[in-house]
Amino acid sequence: MITLFGSGQSRSFRCLWALEEAGLDYQYQAVAIGSDQENGTRTEEYLKMNSQGKVPTFVHDDLVLTESASIVNYIGSLAPEHNFIPSELVARAQYDQIMFFVMADMEQPLWTNGKHRFAIPQEHRVPNIIPTTHWEFAKSLKALEKLKGEQTFICGEQFTFADIMVAQTLIWAERFEYTIPENWVTYLRQMQERPAYQKAMEAIQ
Repeated sequence: MITLFGSGQSRSFRCLWALEEAGLDYQYQAVAIGSDQENGTRTEEYLKMNSQGKVPTFVHDDLVLTESASIVNYIGSLAPEHNFIPSELVARAQYDQIMFFVMADMEQPLWTNGKHRFAIPQEHRVPNIIPTTHWEFAKSLKALEKLKGEQTFICGEQFTFADIMVAQTLIWAERFEYTIPENWVTYLRQMQERPAYQKAMEAIQ
């Protein structure tokens, strides 16, 4: 049995979208981030699964994973027939490069923004850092542009789970009102038209 604990369009949405793309049976449990009340991420029961009290938390039988990119890759491995994760050596290396780029570079300005606007205690926030995060994100998109080139999808002419990682991060950027070039907006809208994305959206309503 697969159970995904998540909240809205946080990082857990990547995992939810991947589950829908893979066509796997799962249960989705919405949780309240930061709450120590029932279904909260700070309850004793939840902290036993995820010691940081964050989302996502992914449970498959005895396996517990709490990092979104790792979960997305694991889901892809459960459905190898779809080729969501390339198997050829060079293609897999290029796929991994995008996955690591999203986590280490592309999403970091957005998370820095979130931390210093609402996520961390007031006394630790540095509001003056926000403009720098916009500059960093624009720089990151330029680098991603070179990696993608003229390809339809991030890793070529076939959809992979790297597209989920990039698209969900662009959604995050839209919500935070970052400037996104038109070509990336077009790419994002194409990803949002996928039936699995639509089903994942229905699951969080």
